[in-house]
Amino acid sequence: MKKIIIVCAFLLILCGCSNVKDLSKEQIISTIADKSMRANVNRVGYKYYLPQGLSIEDSEDFNEVLYDGKNKYYLYVDALSYIKKIDNKYKSNQKSYYSQTLTYGKKYGYVEINNLENNKYLIEIMYNYAKIEVMVNEDDINRTLLTSINLLKSIKYNNEIIENLFGKDVLNFMEEEFNIFHTTSSDSTYIQIDDTYHEPVDDSLPDTDLIN
Repeated sequence: MKKIIIVCAFLLILCGCSNVKDLSKEQIISTIADKSMRANVNRVGYKYYLPQGLSIEDSEDFNEVLYDGKNKYYLYVDALSYIKKIDNKYKSNQKSYYSQTLTYGKKYGYVEINNLENNKYLIEIMYNYAKIEVMVNEDDINRTLLTSINLLKSIKYNNEIIENLFGKDVLNFMEEEFNIFHTTSSDSTYIQIDDTYHEPVDDSLPDTDLIN
């Protein structure tokens, strides 16, 4: 059944589906099995692919703030959990607008979407020992999911560098309480609603780099 969903999603893309909104969330999530794009951003201990349309607003240690012209994406890379291979299961939240586990091979994670105030939706997506939080309008949910999945699945870690950094006690982020395995929902202190007006973003499917 899982293979059928993946194939259907791929066929929809090949047939020229004109809008991300036409895809179900399950079809978007199934693209996690597609081949990831080659990394184009290098950081100390890891690298990742920055999808077309995203720019980097801020970067500090294992935290990035990204921007797509309308919404800010807060990326947290948990190198500590990666190097220690910490395993923590996600429990689906029946009260959420959308809640789903992510699994592909040995990698796992979750997607949780909650409807907050001002008709905003908090998307939390964790995969591959990294997490993205982003606040969006309902019309932007699918596009944001697709972009986030393509980024998270592309992350590659450098074991040697990470082990050396931990050994030298350089990573102060170890002291932070932020936990990528837990959802923050409406209690989030990691992301705030930005009510500043921005120009609309084209929701049409990208040609090749967001669908891999």
